[in-house]
Order: sequence, then C-alpha cells, then structure tokens
Amino acid sequence: LSLFISLLVLLLETLFTLLMLVWRIFPGTESILMSMKTHRDWGYDAKGIDKPNIVCPNTAHPAFDKAAAYFKIHIKHVQVDPDTFAVRPADVARAIDSNTVCIVGSAPQYPHGIMDDIEALSEIAVRYDVGLHVDACLGGFLIPFMEAAGFSLPLFDFRLPGVTAISVDTHKYGYTYKGSSVVLYRNWSLFQYQITSTSDWPGGVYASPTMSGSRAGANISVTWAAMMSYGKDGYVKATKEIIKGARYLVNGLSNIDGIKVMGDPQISCVAWTSDKFNIYELSVFLTKKGWNLATLQFPAGIHIALTRRHMEPGVLDRLLADIRECAGDLCGKPVGKPSGAAAMYGMAAQIPDRSIIDDIAKEYWNLYYKVK
Repeated sequence: LSLFISLLVLLLETLFTLLMLVWRIFPGTESILMSMKTHRDWGYDAKGIDKPNIVCPNTAHPAFDKAAAYFKIHIKHVQVDPDTFAVRPADVARAIDSNTVCIVGSAPQYPHGIMDDIEALSEIAVRYDVGLHVDACLGGFLIPFMEAAGFSLPLFDFRLPGVTAISVDTHKYGYTYKGSSVVLYRNWSLFQYQITSTSDWPGGVYASPTMSGSRAGANISVTWAAMMSYGKDGYVKATKEIIKGARYLVNGLSNIDGIKVMGDPQISCVAWTSDKFNIYELSVFLTKKGWNLATLQFPAGIHIALTRRHMEPGVLDRLLADIRECAGDLCGKPVGKPSGAAAMYGMAAQIPDRSIIDDIAKEYWNLYYKVK
C-alpha cells in the first residue's frame, strides 16, 4: 500500500481504540473546513499572519469558499487553463503573498474530472513555505488504487514534501453512507491546530477537534464495515472497472460530431461541451430520455460522475447512442434561441451580477426552512 492508503487505513483502525479520533470522521465539507481552520491557525502561530488568505483554482470545491466565510479567510480564486481545465502552477505562485497560509490542488476537481499538477504545487508550497491541501474528496478511493489497477498517475500524496493535508470522502468511492469523510495531516504537530480546548468552563474541561461537539458512532461503524468488506482487492477491482469505463466514454464522446470533451479527464468524472449547438439543449434531450446528468457553467457543459452502476453491461453504450442521436439532431438544426430548461440554464449563467444568483439561492433555503 502507498503511504497515503497506509495512513488512511491506520486512521480508521484507530477509530475503535482512541475516543479522540472518533470525531475525526465527518461530512465531506467539514474535512475541508477543518483543514482550512488548521492552516489559518498555523499561519498565525508560526508566521504571525493575522489576515490570512488561501489560493484556490476556480474549479476547487465551494467548501473552500465556505471555510473562508466561516473563518474570515480571504480566498483568491485562480482561473484554470481554458483548454486543459487544470490550474497553472505559475498562476498560483503569482497569487501567493506574505499572508498566504495555504494553496489548494484538486485530485481531481469535480466539474471536469481534471487532476491539478500536485507535484508542481508541492514545489511551490515548499518554496514559499505555505501549506498545500490536496482535495481528494472525490478521487480519494480511486487514485490510490490506480497503479495496482494498471493505470499510471502522477504523485499526489505525502510522498511529495509540500503536501500538508489531504481530504478524502469515504462516502463517495469508499461506498459507505453519506456524511463521512476524513482529513489527513502530514504530522501530528499540524493536527494540534485543529483542536479547540476550553479548560476553565464550570462544566469541566471541554476539548474537541471538530465543529460538532458530539457525533453518532453509527456512521463510523458503517464506514469501517464498508472498508473491511471491500478491502484493497475490492477497491482495486472497482477502480479498474470505473477508470476503464471512463476512458471508454471519453473515446466514444470524442467520435461524436459536435461533441468536445473538456480537458483530458483521467479519473471518474467526464465533462463535454459543444461549439456547434447549445449544450444545454442536449442536456434537456438526455433528461427526457431518462438520464440524470449535471450541467456546468463558465463554460457551459454536461458532466457525469461514473460509478459501478454505469459499468453494468450496455449502460455506457446506451448513453453514447442517445448522445449521438441528440447531437445529430441538434447539429442538423439552425442555431436559434434556446427554450424551456435550456434557456433557464443559459440565463442564470449570463447574469453578470452574481450576487443576484446568490440571493435567489439563499431565498430557496429561506423558503425551505420557513414555518407557517
């Protein structure tokens, strides 16, 4: 096992023997929140940084924006390369200043399934003495097993000297229930900044390493059971199936007129767009055919995160056939104004004042929680 997997297994093994570590398995977003809080406090203690910032690709998960909002960290978004959809390391280096406590790389990022150049980011982190968080929430149970499954992949873990933290969602390709994730740190000294302690409370000493003070043990037990059930061999097998299927899909999409794969996806997520028709119209057509695919913006696209269910006989061939049929129809029609859901997707992406979209999203939750 790689150092990455060894640390992950060790962490989960310890859950049943060290009570303190029970609280280190938490929902996916929280693993990122805790890492950013940790790097913020490390920056203050080790370097005297009282106005911290982090540098993220614009494709990094919104959990980093949430961490910035929660912990009063300024976040710098670096635009990814418009052709590869990976962040350019030189752009990250230019964004670093004396208040930077951490830079971020995705392994892979969710929208397009692209791996950032973690090796180059590691060199930058060492050069500027900043943390490097590798967000492997999506790929954390695929990329460690790719070599054993017969696929090559650049280094992304603690074998790189600049990597200080890695987040991994067990509830994705670890095949356990929603709401479980882990954060791994390079050393114990960094982990100390995640813990908060109140020693003069009349109710006693209260110390906690996460945002939640108490947490149910059921999800931890289910996570452990899932990992023991699959084992290394099970994860290698699942990884081989999914990566093989993803590359089959990429190859098929590349041979459909009007379809353009976004970047060079190497893991489980694949995204595509078109320069011949409105890609949102294709999304609407595919929805009518029973497919439930995510849409992207900036630029517009369609995304699928492949799972083992998609590897069942004939599934990918049916998807490709439906895309080929719909794309053929759209390529044969004159380009006009989109209608229906396709128009709504496009309109939302074209509103220049994004605060309007933010307000609409917040109002959704206001209505959701409203009590009459």
